[in-house]
Amino acid sequence: MHVYLTRYNPQRLNDMNEYDFDRVIDRRETNSIKWDLFGEGILPLWVADMDFASPTEIISGIQARLDHPIFGYQSQDAELLDIISDWMLVQHDWKIEPEDILLMPGVVAGFNWMVRSFTESNNSIIFQTPVYFPFFNISQNNNVKQITVPLKNTVNGYEIDYDDFEAKIRYDSRIFILCNPHNPVGRVFRKKELERMGEICLAHNILICSDEIHCDLVYPEYKHLPIASLSEELAKNTITLMAPSKTFNIPGLHFSFAIVQNEILRNKMTSTRNGIIEEPNILAHSAAKAAYEYGREWLEELLKYLNQNRKELVEFIRTNIPEIKVHSPEGTYLAWLDCSALNLEAGPFKFFLENAKVALNDGEMFGGNSRGFVRINFGCPRQVLLEALDKMAISIQQAEH
Repeated sequence: MHVYLTRYNPQRLNDMNEYDFDRVIDRRETNSIKWDLFGEGILPLWVADMDFASPTEIISGIQARLDHPIFGYQSQDAELLDIISDWMLVQHDWKIEPEDILLMPGVVAGFNWMVRSFTESNNSIIFQTPVYFPFFNISQNNNVKQITVPLKNTVNGYEIDYDDFEAKIRYDSRIFILCNPHNPVGRVFRKKELERMGEICLAHNILICSDEIHCDLVYPEYKHLPIASLSEELAKNTITLMAPSKTFNIPGLHFSFAIVQNEILRNKMTSTRNGIIEEPNILAHSAAKAAYEYGREWLEELLKYLNQNRKELVEFIRTNIPEIKVHSPEGTYLAWLDCSALNLEAGPFKFFLENAKVALNDGEMFGGNSRGFVRINFGCPRQVLLEALDKMAISIQQAEH
C-alpha cells in the first residue's frame, strides 16, 4: 500500500471535512517529534499524539485571539474555568467548582508539582507497572523513593493485585499515582476496582494523584469514572490531572489542569507553584476554551473512528500475527502488544523498526515485566495503520523463512 500525503495548508482549512479522519496530512518539516525522529521511510506509530487535524473550532479560537495584536500577561479566565466545570458534569457526571481547578502546562509537570508539594526527602511514592514512562523520573526529580506494584497480565486483561499493593506500602509512603485510563495497557478501571484502591489509600493515609489525561477517550462498552467522584472522602484525598491535549490532539499547546477539591491541598499546591509551575500561555487558553465549549461533536466522530481502528488492529493481529498477544483496549488510542512468543533476539522494537520500517514504543520503557512488548498508536488514518500492520506481518513471515 502506498500512502499519498497531502501537505497541510491552513488556507485550505475551510475546504477540509473536519470529520474526514481518513485524510492523510503530511507532518514532515513541521518539527514533529513523531515524524522526524526516525527519518524518511519509517511509519511512526509511537509517541502519543494523533495524526488527525484538530477541530476547526479550536483553530478558529486561536485565530480569533491572534487577531488582537498584544500578547501581554493575562489574568485568570473565569469563563474558561466554568466551561471546564461544565464539561466534567456533562461528560463524566462529576460536579466540581471552578475554584477547584488549578491550571498548568502539562500533566507530567503536574506529577512533579504534586510530589514536590506533599513529600519530603526520602519519602516514597507508589505506582503500578507497566506505566507511562515519565512516572519513573518523578523520584529522581524530587528526591523520593519509588515503589512499583506490577499489574497482573491475565487471559482477560490486566488486573490489580490488591494484596501486593497493600503489602508494599511503607511507613514513609505518601502518594499513590494512579493511571486511569491506563497507559499503556488500555484498562478503564471499574467502580469496584477504584473503590478498593481508594479504600487502601485512605486506610494508610496515602494521597492519590490520578492521571486521567485519557479520560475522554473511552469506548462504548466502558465508562470512565474519576476516582475523586466516588465519595466525599476520596474527593478530599485525590488530586486529579486532566487535559484536552489527548482528547482534541493539541498536546503541543501545553494546557492541562489539576482538580483539587480539598481546599487545604489546593492552597498547599498554590504556595509551592511560584517559580516552578507556570500557567498555560494565552493561545493555549483560547484552544482549551474552544475545545471544551464546541468540540463535543468532533469528539463523538473521533471515537467512532478510533473504535473501528481498534477493532481492525486487534482482528488483524489475531488473524495474521497470532504469536502476538493483545488485549483489546478499553480506552486510549494505544494498544499494548506482547511479542515475547516471537523470540526476537534484538527485541520487537528494534526488529520492527529495522525490518518493517515501523516505529513503535519499546515496552521496556514502561517498566514491570515489559521485555518483549511494544506499544502501538492507532490514532492515525486507517490506511496508515493497515500499511504498518501489513509491514509488520510481512517482516515476521520473512524472518520465519
